[in-house]
Amino acid sequence: MTLQKKATVVASATSTLLIIIKLAIGILSGSVAVLASAIDSVLDLIVSMFNFFAVTKSEKPADETFNYGRGKIEALAAVIEGTVITISGLYILYESIRKAFYNEPTQMLNTSIIVMLISLFITIALVIYLNYVAKETNSMVIKSDALHYKTDIWTNGAILFSLVAIHFSGIQIIDSIVGGLIALYIIYSAYEIIKEGIYVLLDGALEEELVEKIKWILTNRQEEVTSYHFLKTRESGNTSFVDVHLVFTPEISLLGAHRVSDNIEADIKKLDSKREWVFNIHLDPYDDSMMGEDHHHHD
Repeated sequence: MTLQKKATVVASATSTLLIIIKLAIGILSGSVAVLASAIDSVLDLIVSMFNFFAVTKSEKPADETFNYGRGKIEALAAVIEGTVITISGLYILYESIRKAFYNEPTQMLNTSIIVMLISLFITIALVIYLNYVAKETNSMVIKSDALHYKTDIWTNGAILFSLVAIHFSGIQIIDSIVGGLIALYIIYSAYEIIKEGIYVLLDGALEEELVEKIKWILTNRQEEVTSYHFLKTRESGNTSFVDVHLVFTPEISLLGAHRVSDNIEADIKKLDSKREWVFNIHLDPYDDSMMGEDHHHHD
């Protein structure tokens, strides 16, 4: 079992535990904020199970149907995940307004406070673990999972604060205000996840800093390369694709040119050894980018 999969299993189990605790308390106490948090945990569970599926699928090796592997399942999962989170955020917003309107009181404050304290600690532990896995594996799924539970730390903290405030002040509307703010925060965080997923689905280039380093290697590392053109990059799952035409002096032997391009590949791989790299390097005896369309200008 890979580390990524293990992380999704741990996250799913934790969510299940939190749902049971929060739902019970949310229903008994009538606190919108605690219910909001329970719904958030239900989503976390759906998302973590979905992520387990996505990681399992995207880790399959490339085959005859999917020649480039299935890394984009992760990005697709992120987009669907973000959409689901948005809908739940809207629902919690509606509930908060409704409760404020009818001014319903919150019961069982002491028990609720203890429960939210426990779930706050559990969530913090989970986020620390998921962040560690995200760093180790560079997986987009685990990253979005970690981000997701990070929002939970904030929401749990805010709910705890509001319950304590109601306990000492008796002002019931605090619950609705906190519930509403949590909803807006959830909707905002979902937008970020959707944006990142769509970027990968549309074959966005690797981050600018990395592309600049690749360009530097292509220009400076091997004197046999006179220039390069048509550099294209994209990523899918944790695989990065680099496509480029290298121009050599016409006299160089094929063996020589091939050796140089191998060295270049090795240099680029060193930039980030946690990624899988796939290269497609075209060896040119002269710069053919001027013929027909000139896609890339050279500095």
